Amino acid sequence: MSNNRGTLYIVATPIGNLEDISLRAIRVLKQVHHIAAEDTRHSRRLLLQHGIDTPMFALHEHNERQAVKGVLKLLQEEKDVALISDAGTPLISDPGFPLVRACREAGIRVSPVPGPSALMAALSVSGLPLDSFCFRGFLPRTQAARRDCLAKLLTANHTQAYYESSHRILHALRDLHEVLGAEREICVARELTKQYEDIMQGTTSEVLAMLEKDEMRRRGEFVIVIAGAAPRETDLPPAEAMRVLDVLLGELPLKQAASLAARITGEKKNRLYQLALKRR
Repeated sequence: MSNNRGTLYIVATPIGNLEDISLRAIRVLKQVHHIAAEDTRHSRRLLLQHGIDTPMFALHEHNERQAVKGVLKLLQEEKDVALISDAGTPLISDPGFPLVRACREAGIRVSPVPGPSALMAALSVSGLPLDSFCFRGFLPRTQAARRDCLAKLLTANHTQAYYESSHRILHALRDLHEVLGAEREICVARELTKQYEDIMQGTTSEVLAMLEKDEMRRRGEFVIVIAGAAPRETDLPPAEAMRVLDVLLGELPLKQAASLAARITGEKKNRLYQLALKRR
């Protein structure tokens, strides 16, 4: 990296509650020369809240490829730039990839200022195994494409996460129920960190019933977290591993029992955790 160039900072901002911003993020946003914001009007409220008067310009999905040249020029003039999205961590289903890629190719330093993420917040409260998970952005818009996408999860044995909008959440849950069955465990997190935060957990049939019953719970921004498929009977670990798991389940919390059984037997922790869920 050249010492004669500016730094591009990727700054995470609150996903709802304006207090969810780090001291470092505030300092960086005050010290950089410019802020590239997905929506300058939306971000101005956050900046005013924390006394930040750094000049802003727009960088969003409709202009980001054209805006890259201008940002690179600023960085090459030894000016630091911070990239922020409307909420959460930039580039996670948000603009910014072309800019970061261009900086990498030009040898310009890119530095993360970590913080809020709707994805990570939803995963952390889902109650589902997180030793292995996959995030796939937004579900497809059309029913056929959406069902085809969900069908690939029939045998996937790790946790999956998707974003979804209020306009399609009910359709998505109905397709999930139809494709994966009534008993797949899921978590639907709505309006995380906001006034009406709502975390719905249960089987597909239970969570779908919650949404169908209450129109208010279908409003806002959603993260859908889906449990991996339960192991088939033919995929069961050896009898000794099952015996150890059963003994530990009688003495310890489920997650701890599965983790310790994996260490003792050498079996995969996620596999034993799913079996433990089924046994409970």
